[in-house]
Amino acid sequence: IIPHMISTLITYLLILLGVAFFTLLERKALGYFQIRKGPNKVGIMGIPQPLADALKLFVKEWVMPTSSNYLPFILTPMIMLILALSLWQLFPSFMLSFQMILGMLLFLCISSLTVYTTLMAGWASNSKYALLGAIRAMAQTISYEVTMTLIIIFYLFLIMQMDMVTIRSINASMPTLALSAPLAVMWTIVILAETNRAPFDFAEG
Repeated sequence: IIPHMISTLITYLLILLGVAFFTLLERKALGYFQIRKGPNKVGIMGIPQPLADALKLFVKEWVMPTSSNYLPFILTPMIMLILALSLWQLFPSFMLSFQMILGMLLFLCISSLTVYTTLMAGWASNSKYALLGAIRAMAQTISYEVTMTLIIIFYLFLIMQMDMVTIRSINASMPTLALSAPLAVMWTIVILAETNRAPFDFAEG
C-alpha cells in the first residue's frame, strides 16, 4: 500500500507540474495567435513563469467575501481539485494496483460532477453576478458534456471495451484515430469547452 501511495503522490505532483507548463504553452500559443510574444519576462523566454505564478498564488493575501457562505466557499476548490486528480487514477500506467472494468463509465460519472462544483462556487459567494456567471458556465459545460458522451459512446462501440488498460492496448495495435479523424477534431473542441479553456473560458469571466 505504501509504495502505491508514494507512486500516486509523485504522479500527482508531476501532473500539477505538467499542467503548469501546459498553461505556459497555451499562453505562448495565444500570444502568437494575437501577434505578440506572450510571457517572456521571467527567466529565459519566460520558461519559469509557471513557477513564479505558483509562488505568487501562495503568498497572496487571503481574501474572503464578507457575505459568502464560508464552508462551501472553502470546500468547493478542494472538491474540484480532488475530482480532477481522481480522473488520473483511471489512466493506464505501469504502477496500477487495480484494473477497472468499467473505467470509461466512471470517467463519465466523475467528469459530470465538475458541473456542480462550478454552480456551488457561484452560489457560495452569495453574489448574484457570480451566480449568473456560474449558471452560464454550467449551461455551457452541460451542453458540451452531451456531445462528449456521444463521442465516447461511438468510440466504445467501435472497440467494444470500457476498460482503459484494454483500450490502450487496442490503440497500440489498431489505428482507431484514422478511423475516427472527424471525431478527433470534435473531441478537441469539446475538451476545450469542458475544461473551460480559451475560447470557452466563461467560468473565468
